This record gives sequence, C-alpha cells and structure tokens, in this order.
Amino acid sequence: MTDLSKELQQQVLTARDEKRALSIIGGGSKSFMGRETSGSRLDLSGHTGIVNYHPVELVMTARAGTPITEIEAALAENNQMLAFEPPRFSDAATIGGTLACNQSGPSRPWSGSVRDHVLGVRLINGLGEHLKFGGQVMKNVAGYDVSRLQAGAMGSLGVITEVSLKVLPKPAATKTLVWDMDAQAAITFMNQLSARPKPVSAACWLEGRLYVRLSGALSAVEATVQEWQGKEWQGKGAFGSGSLDSDVFDSEKFWEQLRHQKLDFFNQALPLWRLSVNSTAQIASLDSESLIDWGGAQRWYRGEADKTRMESLATEAGGQVSLFAGGDRCSEVMHNAPVVLQTIQKRIKDSFDPDGIFNPGRLYSWM
Repeated sequence: MTDLSKELQQQVLTARDEKRALSIIGGGSKSFMGRETSGSRLDLSGHTGIVNYHPVELVMTARAGTPITEIEAALAENNQMLAFEPPRFSDAATIGGTLACNQSGPSRPWSGSVRDHVLGVRLINGLGEHLKFGGQVMKNVAGYDVSRLQAGAMGSLGVITEVSLKVLPKPAATKTLVWDMDAQAAITFMNQLSARPKPVSAACWLEGRLYVRLSGALSAVEATVQEWQGKEWQGKGAFGSGSLDSDVFDSEKFWEQLRHQKLDFFNQALPLWRLSVNSTAQIASLDSESLIDWGGAQRWYRGEADKTRMESLATEAGGQVSLFAGGDRCSEVMHNAPVVLQTIQKRIKDSFDPDGIFNPGRLYSWM
C-alpha cells in the first residue's frame, strides 16, 4: 500500500515545464487499446492500496494502481463484488485502467457499467493540481460530471490517482440456461427475455448457442428456470469449446472466460472489432464471425474489415464501432466523431490538459 501522489504530481509539473508528453500506464494490461502514442512513461503501478472500504455502506476507495484482483479479494471476504464485472486481460489489471478504458463485463446491461458505479475520483490535471471530484465534493468544474468523464477518456484528461466505487452483495444463486439457435433468432429471444421482470444477469450468443445467466435470490432463479424450461448445465469440468455435455461444460468458467476474453473466439490472430449497437439490430453480414453479448447491445467481430464499412454497418444498427485490438493502431481506431462532438471533446481536453501532455493521440489523432 503506497501513496505516490506527490511524486506523480511532481512528474506532471516537470513534464509541463519541459513541454514533454506523458504516456500514462498502470498494469499495462490494456495498453493494446486505443491508438499508438508516444511520450515519457508515467507509471502508476506502484501507486496502490485500498484507502477506505465500508462494507455496510457498500463503498470502496482505492488508489488507481491497485490490482483488480486485490480489490475483488477484499470484497469476497464480505461476500461482495464489483457488479460491473471488470474484465482482467491479465492479473496486472488495475482499477484506474479499468475506469480509463471504460471496461465492463457480461452483466453490464443489468448491473450497469463502471461509469455507473463510480462515485468519485482524485485526479492530477495538466496544471499539476491534485483535485477531488464526487463523494463529498458535489459541485464539479464547469458543470461536468468529472468522475464519469474519465470513463473511456484513456487518460487524456488527467492522471487518475484514486477511484471511489459502490459495491454490491454477491447473488445468493446463479444458474445458466442454454438453447441452440441461430444469431438472428437469439437476438430476438434475448430481447424478449430481457424485457421480463426476471433475474437475468448475462446473455450472449456464440457458435449457434444462446447462453443466459440468472442471478439473484434462490427462489427467483429456480422459479425462472422452471418457467423458461431451458436446459441447465452444472458440470464441474473444464469448459470445452463446442461441447455442452453436462460432465464437461462449466457455466461459471464460461462466463469468466467471456468476461476476461479467454474464449477461443478471442484467441485468434485477427483484428477484433467492438460494435455497440441497438440490442435488436440485425447485422446478418457479420453474424457468422460474431460473438453477441450484453443481450444484443454489444457485438464482437473477428476479421479483416474496412473501417468505413464497419462504421456504416454500426450506424445503420443505431450505434458505433471501434477497432478494439489488432489491426492498424496508427490510424483512427474509434468511430468517427461528428464535428460538433469533436469541438466539445477538444474543449473538455483543454479544460483539464491545456498543454496536451496526457496520452496525446491515444483516443483520437486530434486529441
């Protein structure tokens, strides 16, 4: 448990005086995301520790470099969890990087995203000021909800030093139902199920099968299983790709592998595209190479593709697309932003980082 905020603050002040860009990094587990960027390394991996944790109040504050594994271990002792199920691409994944890259797991449509669970942050801005937002400080600079602005900013607005989060109790029971069906039928079915007042906590489609997870009170979960008459799998072995044998399929491990992108689908040497779209949208041209998550609202596509075409497909489906991993990291990887939105984002960037020293170009070439 180490507080390096003073040292980090001094490094920012020095970089500003020298007009030198900084590349902010914690555990490095998400360094593949965003565009390639250059700059002196500003390392937060040593800035660690749980500052405050009040299980009764369901609130935790941790330094940005604190590993997710450490946070989840502390929560588990009190039968609590991070309900947005942050992905860990390695054990080095940190809470600061999770917020900066806006990463949430399979439960996101039902439990909320990391953005929804953030109560406050501490941040070093481009002037070297160590500021606090959220929590007891209710008024934010220039009317912005500064804590939530950090979600997905990829460090372009400042150096996150602390994150305060709400935490939740673990569910009493969890079960998984599985159906065989094609992608288009699964999208329709997932949306029908999600519209019902049932304890759905995850729903995804992969390789011709729909997986639906139920979590909550034991009575509610069991009643839903009986009503929906799906097939429940409780095998304790390792998850076997393409197999639903009850002695092989481990539903808990399946959701963990989906959450942390360890399924075979993700382990391919091809560009990975992430589409955030209308949950009912049909994108037939991508279905055969896709993984459909978040009840249809998040689609993953593995393959070589033209970014302009992918943006067109995403726009038609009511959303956006990004080149999540692989491919050309020097070109734009985020969905093209309208001029009006670019203007707003530049103004926000100038408010927090007037000299443009934090992760320049990581999010967009023009930031």
